[in-house]
Amino acid sequence: MHGGRFSLKCRPVKEQTLGVIGGSGLYELPGLEAIERVRLSTPFGEPSDEFVVGRLHGTRLVFMPRHGRGHRLLPSELPSRANIFGLKQLGCEWVLAVSAVGSLREEIAPGHVVVPDQFIDRTRGRPSTFFGRGVVAHVQFADPFCPSLARVVVEAAGSAGAVVHQGGVYVCMEGPQFSSLAESELYRTWNCDVIGMTNMPEAKLAREAEMCYATVAMVTDYDCWHPNHDDVTVDAIIKVLLANAEKARTLVKTVAPRLGHDPRAAACSCRTALRHALITAPEARDPAMVKRLDAIAGRLLHPK
Repeated sequence: MHGGRFSLKCRPVKEQTLGVIGGSGLYELPGLEAIERVRLSTPFGEPSDEFVVGRLHGTRLVFMPRHGRGHRLLPSELPSRANIFGLKQLGCEWVLAVSAVGSLREEIAPGHVVVPDQFIDRTRGRPSTFFGRGVVAHVQFADPFCPSLARVVVEAAGSAGAVVHQGGVYVCMEGPQFSSLAESELYRTWNCDVIGMTNMPEAKLAREAEMCYATVAMVTDYDCWHPNHDDVTVDAIIKVLLANAEKARTLVKTVAPRLGHDPRAAACSCRTALRHALITAPEARDPAMVKRLDAIAGRLLHPK
């Protein structure tokens, strides 16, 4: 591997590219070839770590270790805007988020995989938009996950031998503490299925960046609501995380080659999410902010 730094005006990538955001189990992906480590700066700060760029079964892939190598960043500290901006800048059309979650349902057991279709955002104070400060946009977010990508992920998870649950509500909490019993029971009354700390605001930012986003929620525990299981501990979670890591690697290897063969993915509405979202009149837009948003919304801010 060798390192490099891309400028903010790096050449657009024409070939289909899958972005993967995940943890330590994905640091090494068997079969990833032509590997290059890329460190870049963005108008929204430094990403969590270097991006790992390579090819997996013919598909260009860009990996970002969400918490940084060695797990250095709390969920509240994640530079999600820089991470998503960097993936966009490096040509990613799809973003697959691999995340550890707790289960809020008896039938969703540790070791299972959930591909959710809805979010409830309980985070506080995390920057959740690229816009503002002179350029305003409001994107549709009724369906937070890309159905085309989610469909491919469900099929890949089944092929990888995982017990997979299609659909469900992911509640994203602030952390870093785990839930109180009262909170856990409350989320169950809201019909939430899994709970995690990382996928917001990733999903919102990916939608603003017009990228298809889906989550592979890897279940590690039953949160604290389950009467027949001990309260959540880091040691217990790590044991299941290690067991889940191989599933995650297999799943990513299975997803990558399928993306280019799904004709519905190319027509996905995620890729035109900003078409009717920009509100600020052209003459009122702040030039400095327009420049910052070039990689995200340049096709609309600088129409040809």
